[in-house]
Amino acid sequence: MFLSTFAFALANVFVKEVSHIPAMEVVFFRCTTAAAFCLIGLHRARASFIGNNHKYLFLRGFFGTLALGLFFLTVQKIPLATAMTFQYLSPIFTAVIAIFFLGERVRPLQWLFYLTAFAGVLFIAQVDARVSYFYMFLGVLSAFGSGVAYNLVRRLKDEEHPLTIILHFQLVGVAAGFVSLFFAWQAPAGSDWLYLLMIGVFSQLGQIFLTNALSREKAASAAIILYSGLVYGISFGWIFYGETQSLSTIFGMLLVVLGVAASVLYGRRVKRVEEIQITAG
Repeated sequence: MFLSTFAFALANVFVKEVSHIPAMEVVFFRCTTAAAFCLIGLHRARASFIGNNHKYLFLRGFFGTLALGLFFLTVQKIPLATAMTFQYLSPIFTAVIAIFFLGERVRPLQWLFYLTAFAGVLFIAQVDARVSYFYMFLGVLSAFGSGVAYNLVRRLKDEEHPLTIILHFQLVGVAAGFVSLFFAWQAPAGSDWLYLLMIGVFSQLGQIFLTNALSREKAASAAIILYSGLVYGISFGWIFYGETQSLSTIFGMLLVVLGVAASVLYGRRVKRVEEIQITAG
């Protein structure tokens, strides 16, 4: 999990390095690289490239691309650690959307944790002059898109090969990114090509490490380590871009992380208790 968060953080650094390139153009190059990895993996696994549930595969790709494009935009425009913090809201949207999409429940105490996390976001926008409410909104909208995408993945996990689901996300990203090139194109030059390649490579490495971690360790234990990425975000932002964080901003970040982490841990604890009660009964 630490390798996964490190790889994703490095990918974000390279996204910031190409801040002069439109975010959707970066999405195009990132998804093209990732799609190539997926095609190779599907060929080796002898799994379906096309899939079965085309409607949900497309929707997963659409909302995943929306989330990715907005996240890249916030990474380019606001401090790195802050953009990453906003993205940490995605588990909250995942749980809330699951109420309507998968018929799951949210416990009353979890709503308190959610409010704590959102209070942290509003606090950051209030105390950090580098973060406008516009980019705060885009960051939250990105987390919402991720939440929808995660629910669609859960809906598809018993029907499709994991790489098939990922491939369709990348293909939608390639298509949307390609269309955007006709409206906003900035020709990469020199080291830009290397940075764009590294975005795809480190994103894929992060996904591989994440998948391996979740397959070997309890999900709750592994997921909490994911928030160590905030340390990388703060460190890389300071080292590479001179982005310092005030104590007030760090306090807001901690509110977000604590709110989301507490909700995840509490939700899994309640689920385990219910499973034990059902077994005992």
